[in-house]
Amino acid sequence: MKTIAALGFALGIGLAATTAAGQTVTIDTGALKGAMAGDVVSFKGIPFAAPPIGPLRWRAPATAAKWGGTRDATRYGAVCMQTLSKDNGVGPGPASEDCLTLNVFSPAGAKTLPVMVWIHGGGLVNGSGTADLYDGSALARQGVVVVTLNYRLGRFGFFAHPALTAEAAGAAPLANYGLLDQVAALKWVGRNIAAFGGDPKAVTIFGESAGGMSVNRLMMMDEAKGLFVRAIVESGVGRERSQTLKEAERAGATFAGKLGVTSNDPAALRAIPAGAIIAAGDPDIFTGELPILDGEMLGENADQAFAAGRMAKVPYLAGSNSLEIPGAFLGPRFERMLAPMSADHLAAIRRAYDSEATFRNHVGSDILFGEPARALTADVARTGAPAYLYRFSVLSAGAPKMLTGAPHASDRQYVFKTLNASPWPTDARDAALAETISAYWVAFAKTGDPNGPGRPAWPRYDAADRLIDFTNDGPVAKVTPDAASLNAIAAARK
Repeated sequence: MKTIAALGFALGIGLAATTAAGQTVTIDTGALKGAMAGDVVSFKGIPFAAPPIGPLRWRAPATAAKWGGTRDATRYGAVCMQTLSKDNGVGPGPASEDCLTLNVFSPAGAKTLPVMVWIHGGGLVNGSGTADLYDGSALARQGVVVVTLNYRLGRFGFFAHPALTAEAAGAAPLANYGLLDQVAALKWVGRNIAAFGGDPKAVTIFGESAGGMSVNRLMMMDEAKGLFVRAIVESGVGRERSQTLKEAERAGATFAGKLGVTSNDPAALRAIPAGAIIAAGDPDIFTGELPILDGEMLGENADQAFAAGRMAKVPYLAGSNSLEIPGAFLGPRFERMLAPMSADHLAAIRRAYDSEATFRNHVGSDILFGEPARALTADVARTGAPAYLYRFSVLSAGAPKMLTGAPHASDRQYVFKTLNASPWPTDARDAALAETISAYWVAFAKTGDPNGPGRPAWPRYDAADRLIDFTNDGPVAKVTPDAASLNAIAAARK
């Protein structure tokens, strides 16, 4: 059946029924009124699926209801259930299960522009698409339409239980509801983004940390095929391991039992108060609790799929920060990361660093982020798809003096050009770097190649092992500077 949007274009009329200011559009669920700020119009809090509440908790996202009249789209919707914090990637509350909304930022008068769909990070347990950090206006001013979105988090988004498996009876997807939300948002983009001046055939998905992990998963999922044509992964881990569905079911039954539900009754599970689920604590991405290898949507881990070529063959841009998590901040996880390695491999890794201090400070970040980013980029390059690798080494003069490298998530305000949302003061140098870095991302979204006039050439990744390093003095193309240590880590994982 044709959507309203398709019908409008078939008749050769402007479905987007825009006002003179371009602040009103009509999509498949109704009319929206947005807000103009300079040369960018934004539409916020748009439902892309039905609220996953009551009987819809722990189900695939359902179709959003239509509305009459014109819906106000000038305010963000609620963030998904989480423990709210002052993290600059979380955004304002309230938190609610009724959170499946997205936001669109478009240049005034946009027509058939490339689209960038942002998937936020936060360990799959916090964050939102509504934080000031992710305001898409500066990206939109460079000639793209930007979409930011919310998806279910924590045990609302990633949960398994024998009662839910029995209820589905093999006819409905299980466990990874947050990823299904992302797919639903991408399908919404495909149906509706033309009304905002975007090209549904030129969609780039990009995300950081757990958002980057999500991008890698979307590249593996049949459900996401054809919904995007390019992918950007910022600090997206890559070699994390996930529980199987059976393991997750056992963990889910134990969790529910602690909250007083010992029966295999789906209704009893869905009756658990949302606040009680949050108060019981978050699942841990690093112990494999999320996402879940459900056996249908996800059957293997990301590095396994990429190494075998079982992922979307699309242009791919990925990288990591120079010191994502200093060793001192890893705590007990530091020793757990090293435990699976043999004595010989661990000795070889130690020798690859210039000192024991450098080893202890960097090896955790290299294991979690640096080596996997390089490996997955190489896997994509071997398929023949364009692949580009980066290192983000920018460290603001105003950053805490204890930092000796670019920490995890510090790249985001440069990509979005939202330095006003930086956790520490920035200056003119940071503004110039943000201008350049953001331009690379936009160029990639437009063409699948980050290069363009006025910027140092960024080489495609191949056997020469060249990346671009974003330094305080600007981008520098070079051979991967810590190749020896990353090679030693890779050898330990084979």
